[in-house]
Formats: sequence, C-alpha cells, structure tokens
Amino acid sequence: MKELPTLAVLTVVAAGLLLVALVDWQPGAFMIGAGLLLAAGLRLTLRERQAGHLVVRGRVADATVLLVLGFALVALANTIPRG
Repeated sequence: MKELPTLAVLTVVAAGLLLVALVDWQPGAFMIGAGLLLAAGLRLTLRERQAGHLVVRGRVADATVLLVLGFALVALANTIPRG
C-alpha cells in the first residue's frame, strides 16, 4: 500500500495533537516531533514510489527539513520547564 507511510506519520501526529488538546502540551509536542522524525526516517529509507505523499522535493531536502523540524520540536518540548 503506497500511502501506508503517510498514514503512519499522520497517526502519530494526530495522537500528539490529541495529547496537546486533552493532556498537556509537552508530551503532545514531543509526539508531534517524533512523528516528524518518523517521516524523515521513512523518507530516507523508502524509494519515491513507496514514500507516497512524503515526497515533496528531493530526498535530501525533504529529510533535512523534517529532521530539523522534528529535532527542534523535541528539543523545545524537553527544554522548556513546566509552569
């Protein structure tokens, strides 16, 4: 199934959004960041035909943007103290 990687990433991000809405922003932001890192890993390992909607530009550009955003979100969630 061609869209399975996209569905996996969207499932993780949707779960993160639910955590933000229902529990707390920090675990939700961590999970959204993990979803972006999952997307980067899938984009690096899968061929374009298999990656589906994760393909936007070239492999290196897609993975770089997803890695930077994922690491930034995970770092943000881990470094800001709870109020």
